[in-house]
Amino acid sequence: MMRFLASVQRENPHHRGAFIENVSPSEDSSHYDDPAEGALNPREKPMGFFDHLEELRWTLVKCAVVYAIFAGLIGYYLKEFNHLLMWPLDQVRASRPGFTVPLESIGVAEIFGMIFQVCMMGALAPAAPFIIYFVAKFVAPALSPKELRMIVPAGLVALILFLLGAALGFFILTPQTINMSIELNELMGFGIQWTPASYYSIMMWLVLGVGLGFEFPLLILILVYLGMLSTAFLKKYRRHAVVLIVVIAAIVTPTTDPVTMGLFAAPLYILFELAILTGSALEKARAKAAQLS
Repeated sequence: MMRFLASVQRENPHHRGAFIENVSPSEDSSHYDDPAEGALNPREKPMGFFDHLEELRWTLVKCAVVYAIFAGLIGYYLKEFNHLLMWPLDQVRASRPGFTVPLESIGVAEIFGMIFQVCMMGALAPAAPFIIYFVAKFVAPALSPKELRMIVPAGLVALILFLLGAALGFFILTPQTINMSIELNELMGFGIQWTPASYYSIMMWLVLGVGLGFEFPLLILILVYLGMLSTAFLKKYRRHAVVLIVVIAAIVTPTTDPVTMGLFAAPLYILFELAILTGSALEKARAKAAQLS
């Protein structure tokens, strides 16, 4: 109201006094002196489009720097890290005394690609918590309080699930895949000649693939928390979820044999059921809070 009067006064200076007389103090204070009017979220900063781009650029730079630091550390301690990554193959050799096939490099440039692959893939796990933190800090001002409360728990659960999946892929699925490959080669009467690149490719695929696959139940739980998915829907289409889990297991496990697929699909299905139980608890708590309010 006052803004309208002020604009009219500027256009009609001769009527200034008349307008002022018709404005009550209560109307003036109620419409203009409200401190909450136009108040910004305390987590938000007034930023333009290019300011947001600059903030995004620095977020990506920090993520890249942290990732490069861990990749450099792995490269510096490459011999010790390689000894650690040889554990699945060493376990197979210990369980098969007659298996003495070494890893042989068959190309001049193969070793360079292998070292690059080990450093890049190996840096993902230690750099992940820092990357999650930087990204969360960047998007936090745009989130609602409900979504903001979910960042830290979801980040911690995501990290734990990834580490559990990576451990399953490293300690169980990789030795199982190697054993299955040996048995099938012996069955077909083929000789075995493995390269370091082939060994590390299989191992990295299993470790990272299973680790990322274990994030599937967390995604379901987040959708339930945000109200975009219901546990009733999940229970109704449980059979479809089982088929999807089997498909994921077939994609991640390179051998596609029932044993290796089952070793991955079984814990993934258990996590799916736990996500349904946790989602049901969230829905009950939400309904209870709605009744109290």
